[in-house]
Amino acid sequence: MHITVCEVGPRDGLQNEPGSLAPAVRAELVDRLAGAGFQRIEAVSFVSPKRVPQMAGAEEVLTAISPAAGVTYAGLVLNRRGYERLAGTPCQEVHFAFCVSETFNQRNQGRTVEQSLEEAGGIVAAAHRDGRRVSVTLAASFGCPFEGRADPGRVLSLAEQVVAAGADEVVFADTIGVGVPHQVRRLLRGGADLGVPLGLHLHNTRNTGYVNAFVALENDVSLLDASVGGIGGCPFAPNATGNIATEDLLNLLVEEGIDVGVDIDRVMRVAEWLETVLGRRLPGQLYRAGRFPGR
Repeated sequence: MHITVCEVGPRDGLQNEPGSLAPAVRAELVDRLAGAGFQRIEAVSFVSPKRVPQMAGAEEVLTAISPAAGVTYAGLVLNRRGYERLAGTPCQEVHFAFCVSETFNQRNQGRTVEQSLEEAGGIVAAAHRDGRRVSVTLAASFGCPFEGRADPGRVLSLAEQVVAAGADEVVFADTIGVGVPHQVRRLLRGGADLGVPLGLHLHNTRNTGYVNAFVALENDVSLLDASVGGIGGCPFAPNATGNIATEDLLNLLVEEGIDVGVDIDRVMRVAEWLETVLGRRLPGQLYRAGRFPGR
């Protein structure tokens, strides 16, 4: 069994930090992660620097990266303007995201869900013309901080619509960390016939992130997002905390005999380095506790 782990620390991880790192430092983080063996890295976000100053200078970050063979570098976009910026860079993959609830989508993107769906179709078409793959993330697929629990039927309907628009992959995101195993089963089983790979983007806000990842393994998930050191969160969601920590997730996968193709020890060293850069202890546990002897 093989699972792709997409490292999202340089984007989702850093976007919720109180301060901003220079583009050169963010590029170094990407390079260190590529050196650990990740095949997919969400390196930047093409969003307004006024709204998310931590993501300013995406183009500079990409220019400073030393591209590694076999690594796909992705950029997040929320609208056509974001894609136009991405189109002028070496990014090979587009990550387009929108929220499944109207209130959250209006606060996060200033659009109705229907408008975001329409925009998804246009971005997918443009990206495919440009030879780029598109992964669509349905944010708040498990619950919204303003509207409560998400209706799985609605989430799956939106997934079906983005696939009909040409999306190459669908990722169900637990943006505020409220998801539980039965929801994971419902979405992955319900989306099994969509004909595209399915992924999960998990946060550990309420200590369910790792059990949700484990349940996903039993339900044919293709991709799991994670952030080195467990940093991250959504700036527009109250009390949103970090993603599941990449090194902790990798340790779980390897202990279960799953091929990850990533050097966990090197990932832990990246977390240690990032701790010094950010000047604080990170939420991840493995990089502090170490791997169990004999591993």
